[in-house]
Amino acid sequence: MTTETVISIFLGIGLAASAGFRVFLPLFALSLSSYFNVWELNESWQWIGSMTAVIILGVATVVEIFAYYIPYVDNLLDTIALPLAAIAGTAVMVSTVANLPPEITWALAIIAGGGTAAAISGASGATRLSSTVATAGIANPLVSTVETGTSLVMSILSIFIPILAFIFVLIIAFVIFKLYKKMKSS
Repeated sequence: MTTETVISIFLGIGLAASAGFRVFLPLFALSLSSYFNVWELNESWQWIGSMTAVIILGVATVVEIFAYYIPYVDNLLDTIALPLAAIAGTAVMVSTVANLPPEITWALAIIAGGGTAAAISGASGATRLSSTVATAGIANPLVSTVETGTSLVMSILSIFIPILAFIFVLIIAFVIFKLYKKMKSS
């Protein structure tokens, strides 16, 4: 396995984790990075770097971010975000992984990309639901801001420093695991 392949896997996992917090933001970041030739996508995914994709994903990102600030709409979005995050996580992974056979690329994309995004999206939705119950939704904008900020930072790190993004994904996974164990025992 080449260094380029490993870096592309780290990029995909980092963007997949970002998709767990906001579905469209990492796709938009990937679109911009491809459009400005920062990151080269797999041949069949180069359309993501088109101006049309940049505009569509940019608008979808803005709409998604603002929708999470609307009380109770945020909880509704969480119900559809889980499957969408899994799809987005799979898509960013399969579009970025380099130099692997298609069957390995797709298996990695579904398991590592889709799985990472789904796990984070599920934990994020549970956090918002807990916030809604505990504060009648008053704290939800804070939760939304943290999620959007994390998604943005993870997307930027994934594109420019993929290895650091991967380390952050491991840290996030550890924190989610610890919170899950704490919630389960109480």
